[in-house]
Amino acid sequence: MKSKCRKTLEAVFSQPTRSNIKWADIEKLFEAVGALVLEGDGSRVRIIKDTTKLATHRPHPGKEAKPYQVEAAREFLLALGVTP
Repeated sequence: MKSKCRKTLEAVFSQPTRSNIKWADIEKLFEAVGALVLEGDGSRVRIIKDTTKLATHRPHPGKEAKPYQVEAAREFLLALGVTP
């Protein structure tokens, strides 16, 4: 895993939940762990790895993930067994 993805992983798992992580960086992290990022209608996106799935919306109009999106990403990564 590249150092930028490692930093994003650490940011996703930091407490309290951060609200300044770019969603694009979280998507790159998902791809780095082997997950498939599927486009949906509008801002919808589905992330799938094996039998683990996450359905969410990309943040808009800003680029930073909302705290609930970061928490959902953390739960998805924990389900995959990915931790910093």
